Amino acid sequence: MVYAYTKSEARKLPEAKTKLPSLFDEKVSLRNWYRFVNWPQSILLLGTPLIAFYGMATTELQTKTLLWSILYYFITGMCITGGYHRLFAHRSYVASTALKIYFCCLGSGAIEGSVYWWARGHRAHHRWTDTDKDPYSAHRGFFFSHFGWMLVARPKNRIGYADVADLKSDPIIQFQHAHYPWFALFFGFLFPTLVAGLGWADFRGGYFYAAVARMCFLHHSTFCVNSLAHIFGEGTFDDHHTPRDHWVTAVITFGEGYHNFHHEFPQDYRNAIRWYQYDPTKWMIKTCLFLGLARDLKTFPSNEVNKGIVQMKEKKLMAERRQLAFGTPLQDLPIYTWDEYQDLMLNGRNKWILIEGVLYDVCDFMHDHPGGAKYLSSAVGKDMTTAFNGAIYNHSNAARNLLTTFRCGVLQNGMQVMADDPSNDDTDLVDNNL
Repeated sequence: MVYAYTKSEARKLPEAKTKLPSLFDEKVSLRNWYRFVNWPQSILLLGTPLIAFYGMATTELQTKTLLWSILYYFITGMCITGGYHRLFAHRSYVASTALKIYFCCLGSGAIEGSVYWWARGHRAHHRWTDTDKDPYSAHRGFFFSHFGWMLVARPKNRIGYADVADLKSDPIIQFQHAHYPWFALFFGFLFPTLVAGLGWADFRGGYFYAAVARMCFLHHSTFCVNSLAHIFGEGTFDDHHTPRDHWVTAVITFGEGYHNFHHEFPQDYRNAIRWYQYDPTKWMIKTCLFLGLARDLKTFPSNEVNKGIVQMKEKKLMAERRQLAFGTPLQDLPIYTWDEYQDLMLNGRNKWILIEGVLYDVCDFMHDHPGGAKYLSSAVGKDMTTAFNGAIYNHSNAARNLLTTFRCGVLQNGMQVMADDPSNDDTDLVDNNL
């Protein structure tokens, strides 16, 4: 059943009825599946690879055309990463009017939508990462996040809200958005074809290689930022969300592969912060700064960046630590008075010593003690805190770790025990005045 209300009629409906039924309230079936398809984008994304394969099978690739295709691939690709992404979507620097026009024109050659459409979706992705309101949520699978999301006619109200007031007020962005089909046709297909055709009489190669094949490769390069960069690599700064850092993804995506950093610090003009990490987009922006075409490059304070690195290292270390045995936790040990401790030693069967308020059973370690059994025998029933900490010998970290496996109790009204003991996760004192 189809429901049709005018805007005025809809306003008169009770609040519970103002959410009108939509196509996506239906279930997909063999009879209605075609209504869920975004046909323009599906034809573009599925049809152009077939055209490219046909062209490559029937058209000789000239060296000049190959070089031009690669060059235009990088030009249009970095107009997406440096322009659409880091400038327009994240405002990570301020660009001159000439640079903004350049990004709008040559970025159109990637055939990835207008700046306004692209940046609005990407801001929603950051605002609603990994939720159902994320336009290309990685939780919906690799295929969906890669390019399946563009094959589906998803209503705009299913995508999370993103503030795009700045994009609406920019006349350059709005002009490109209003005339985008013409921008895409010229810079995506006609311009690369004409360069090859007028330059060295290879119109056919220019069309199939520099236009169509280049566009297909560029599409999937960009799509990898939404898919591969969310499943492959390290959570260097955070592991709450799916973005990951990996050099392979960076090579594929013009430096966008350090995606965990990017999601933590989205307004930083960099993706790679180390000199050896591949990020050509960062260097393009730096070049624009040198040429006076860009200014106010934003970077996140290194102290805050390093906090994230250290915190993730600590988290990994704690996970490894939890896999190790450090003996019975102090709070789970039985409590003994000093008199009970002495009585237990009188029978001669127990070989316990006291260090820092904790009792240790060293019976099985007597003959393995590096200093000999005599030292331990003379310590049974005594408080050996001072001797253990340097009066006789200042024991090593390994010795202290081994000692935790011998725990058998704690002394009532004993001294405080430092919680840097390996079995404790906090850093406060554990009071044994129980």
